[in-house]
Amino acid sequence: MRRVAATALVFFFWAIALAPGPSSAQQVNPESDRKVVKRVIPSYPELARTMNLKGSVRADALVAPNGTVTSVQVRGGHPILAEAAEKAIRKWRWQPAAHETREPVEVKFNPQ
Repeated sequence: MRRVAATALVFFFWAIALAPGPSSAQQVNPESDRKVVKRVIPSYPELARTMNLKGSVRADALVAPNGTVTSVQVRGGHPILAEAAEKAIRKWRWQPAAHETREPVEVKFNPQ
């Protein structure tokens, strides 16, 4: 039984190692050296101010080769703050690059 399990495990890892990766058109650089050239400060939502909400919103911005944001995926943070952060991040601009990249972003909110 152990021999069968070990053989299956080896076969599984072998299949993963030989599986084709994403095509070059779909590759996104998880860590890049692109710099933000235009950063828009999000407006603090009035409801969040009333509730005295503070904290951070983490997101990933998919940035086109020309530096514009094509999509934003929120990874964490209060939903009220996340909406304001996403709106602001969509207006950010990065340095141009040869291909699109996924840029991690953290926006901090403080009611003061």
